Amino acid sequence: MAEGVCRFGVLGPLVLERDGEVVALPSGHQRSLLALFLMAGGVPLSRDRLIDELWGERPPSSAVSALHVHLSKLRELLGDLVVREPAGYALQAGRFELDCLQFETLLAEARTDPEQARELLVQALALFRGEPLCDVACEGSIAQWRRALAEKHLQALLLRVDADLAAGLAAELVAELESLAAEHPFEERLRGQLMLSLYRAGRQADALDAFARARRDFATELGLEPGEQLSRLHARMLAQDPTLLLAVVAAATADQSA
Repeated sequence: MAEGVCRFGVLGPLVLERDGEVVALPSGHQRSLLALFLMAGGVPLSRDRLIDELWGERPPSSAVSALHVHLSKLRELLGDLVVREPAGYALQAGRFELDCLQFETLLAEARTDPEQARELLVQALALFRGEPLCDVACEGSIAQWRRALAEKHLQALLLRVDADLAAGLAAELVAELESLAAEHPFEERLRGQLMLSLYRAGRQADALDAFARARRDFATELGLEPGEQLSRLHARMLAQDPTLLLAVVAAATADQSA
């Protein structure tokens, strides 16, 4: 293996870039094994843990030898980046880059820097190339990691929408939020953002209808009423609370003074 900086991507199909060039990755258990090492972040994984993750509760009698074959193939690809330690096998910490760690850094910065939050969130979301690890066939821990990454993507989207709403971009958000609400029908915060974008875009009747649809969906599918925050937002819209439009007024004032 040629020396170079390895950068792995898990926010979409699993990819490896070395010195800016995409490197072909193996398929099957070797790809799953690599994903497990990336998830562990340099923490060694025991032989038994790896076998359990790759083959489940009923591994074949050849599992130990098969694991060694897969490890050997990964070493051919990654060289001494794959190491064996007393506690098990791992990727050497500090010797590789990982896109989800970059995402976490940008997300943390956005949470602590309101002025730059939107720009940072746009950068973070741009790292996603599709469903995380969508080409890795593995259950157990990898499946849990995949779901956690997808949830973090959604939370970053919600934060970016909040920033857009604060910037007075309500009308521009409606189509995106309608699509997201259809994809995540029981995410109350998303439903509230859709209602608010419609309301601030001058579509008050549509905003109230969005609440009615949410209430109907929750009752039909979950047997529940909308939560307190969504119900409170609905009540403020019925009362035509002027503070719901403060962001629009502030954005217009800023545009006029620019």
